Amino acid sequence: MKKTSYIENFHDWQRGFSFYHPVKVRFSETDMYGHLNNTVPFTYFEEARIEFLKEIEFMQDWLKEENETIPVVADLQCDYIRQVFFDEKLKVFVKANKIGTSSVDLHYMATNEQNDVCFVGRGVMVQISKKTGKWVAWSEDEKEKLIPNGYATES
Repeated sequence: MKKTSYIENFHDWQRGFSFYHPVKVRFSETDMYGHLNNTVPFTYFEEARIEFLKEIEFMQDWLKEENETIPVVADLQCDYIRQVFFDEKLKVFVKANKIGTSSVDLHYMATNEQNDVCFVGRGVMVQISKKTGKWVAWSEDEKEKLIPNGYATES
């Protein structure tokens, strides 16, 4: 496993994941050599992130007309570990790693059918006001939803 700045101990980090979203690599997501295009993992991260947020009942609130907050992605990165090819089935894992006042550092890991790690990533998502565009602090209930397994930490 290559060294990444956001993973101190890979095995401990990997054990912290429980939620995953399955994806299958489509032909249109590959290059002329059959490799997954390097931009596609970001789409997989988004898809898995949305499913994760629905699972912990965040998306439902954000989608309500009367809700005054929305999530925005502040940064996103991906580290490629192993080649991925057309028709492979992946599990894209998501977890909250650190929770700030209005932000959460989400971590991602994609594994293939042999449980080999193919790519990893991280990104900060911030809750903001629809009206002002300014950050809005997480409620205690929201923080609890983000860390139900106790792996995430508050910063």
